[in-house]
Amino acid sequence: MPYRSLRECVADLERTGQLVRIPDEVDAHLEAAEIHRRVFDAGGPAVLFERVQGCRFPMVSNLYGTIDRARFIFRETLDQVRRLVDLKVDPAEALRHPLRAARALPTAWAMRPRFVSRGPVTEFSTTVSALPQVQCWPDDGGAFITLPIVYTEDVASPGWRKSNLGMYRIQLSGGEYAPDREIGLHYQIHRSIGVHHARAIERGVPFRVNVFVGGPPALTLAAIMPLPEGLPELLFAGALGGRRVQLINQPGALPIAADADFCITGTVDPARQLPEGPFGDHLGYYSLAHPFPVLNVENVYHRSDAIWPFTVVGRPPQEDTAFGALIHEITGPVIPTVLPGVKSVHAVDAAGVHPLLLAVGSERYVPYAAERTPQELLTQANAILGQGQLSLAKYLFIAAGDDDPQLDLHDVAAFLQHVLQRVDWTRDLHFQTRTTIDTLDYSGTGLNEGSKLVIAAAGPPRRELRRELPSGFNLPDGFGDAQICLPGVIAIQAPSVEKTEPGNSAAQDLDRFCRSLEPGHPLWEFPLVVLVDDSEFVARSLNNFLWVTFTRSNPAVDISGGGAFNEHKHWGCRGPLVIDARIKPHHAPPLVPDPAVTKRVDHLAKHGGPLHGVI
Repeated sequence: MPYRSLRECVADLERTGQLVRIPDEVDAHLEAAEIHRRVFDAGGPAVLFERVQGCRFPMVSNLYGTIDRARFIFRETLDQVRRLVDLKVDPAEALRHPLRAARALPTAWAMRPRFVSRGPVTEFSTTVSALPQVQCWPDDGGAFITLPIVYTEDVASPGWRKSNLGMYRIQLSGGEYAPDREIGLHYQIHRSIGVHHARAIERGVPFRVNVFVGGPPALTLAAIMPLPEGLPELLFAGALGGRRVQLINQPGALPIAADADFCITGTVDPARQLPEGPFGDHLGYYSLAHPFPVLNVENVYHRSDAIWPFTVVGRPPQEDTAFGALIHEITGPVIPTVLPGVKSVHAVDAAGVHPLLLAVGSERYVPYAAERTPQELLTQANAILGQGQLSLAKYLFIAAGDDDPQLDLHDVAAFLQHVLQRVDWTRDLHFQTRTTIDTLDYSGTGLNEGSKLVIAAAGPPRRELRRELPSGFNLPDGFGDAQICLPGVIAIQAPSVEKTEPGNSAAQDLDRFCRSLEPGHPLWEFPLVVLVDDSEFVARSLNNFLWVTFTRSNPAVDISGGGAFNEHKHWGCRGPLVIDARIKPHHAPPLVPDPAVTKRVDHLAKHGGPLHGVI
């Protein structure tokens, strides 16, 4: 049977050897997060923290730390959910395979929520300060809920059918929040909760919010599903959980997930915001403090056997990587039906997800042309950037699948080489300037502000990619230590932006470097050059290259090239494309663990310790 509660899931993982208990007292301030990171990095089990310092609730983390464990947790319902997706993709499937379609009917019935008068979650009341105060990174602004399930409804059309279940981080303490009475509600742009919030403001009515923590794992996964606006995540939670979601009916208030472990209820004052953050986020940097809505707390409920689940985000890969993989397995087949001609898309986790999106499309507009050029690909790129959260992509590389039917988006190195062999920098760069980017991306010109770049490639290879450094070439003063990152890609260590001489700037460095590149220069043969602070680090691994290049650059500001030109408002270059991926003064600081906490955790891994042999 699918899990009816978080405790059932924890017990099952322990019974199958996929969970370890820590009986030692652990501090929720930094120490629990450090343990989680170490166990995750080792590919280890879920972790149950039995004794939390100063708190009576146990905690659990790393539940979904591997894709195999995530599949195991949802093993009894994944196939049925895929059947529903298949029917959505191809309704004729029901006619071709009626028995297979019939097996999906119980899942369809489970999608409808069931209202009840009471449930386990409202058995007891507590306060915000009595909850586990998990702080993951040294400079976080306080304690946060890192696996919140936030429920809202459309005030213009109340009821679950227009509801939203989303994962929007919640700050429990710190900053200017009144203890036990106020908590922070952070949501990024292009999230459905924003639509509900705007509707409440328009109508001048209170915006009610319920925050669930824990409960059946299906609730957690449903909260991060990229469903179309207007389609309630509760439907998906029921399908994935294999049973109808139990909602406690609350006259005059929002319903409460009966099987959750905790629930915080409250209202948002539309006229008031407080600084929320900083918070170590999934791009690998701190998102800084900015004004965000304040949730005025009314009630804090919990069940008798409550367990507090948490995760840690930071430079990928982290636990949310498994979530992304599972979501792709479920929703991947839908992409071609929503975006005609697009065969597949992949948000690259190692680059922080939104900074880099890869896509395979079709190029069918002029099949008789002597030279294949990106045409239909550009139509598809615009469609991708107009689709839900895909619209937050900063770099979009799209290639014609017809050129290589074996092209695999998840082999990122091979895909980038495919594009670099075919791209024409005089033609295939398409910028969007002064537009919206991910709220968490500080490479832009302001909060939510920056630029985008579409790179489209079609046709046969134009060049061979060099795999070795040329010998005997000169670089401008301050530039050096060239390193090969990938075939055709070279990293150059450039002057630190923080240490440039007065009157100099990152833009001047970039311009000075590009002016040194002329036809005949040995670097002219490399299609892509990246200017970085530490070229050895960037070239050390593919993940390092992806993270530095795409999280530390704003395309319209940080891209230039050899032989650059503007023609009819189209920018291109005849030589190498150059991306300035150095840290700039306006960037957010990267995440660094506290060494003292790391040392404290080491004792748990010693012989006889609960994590011996795990980390």
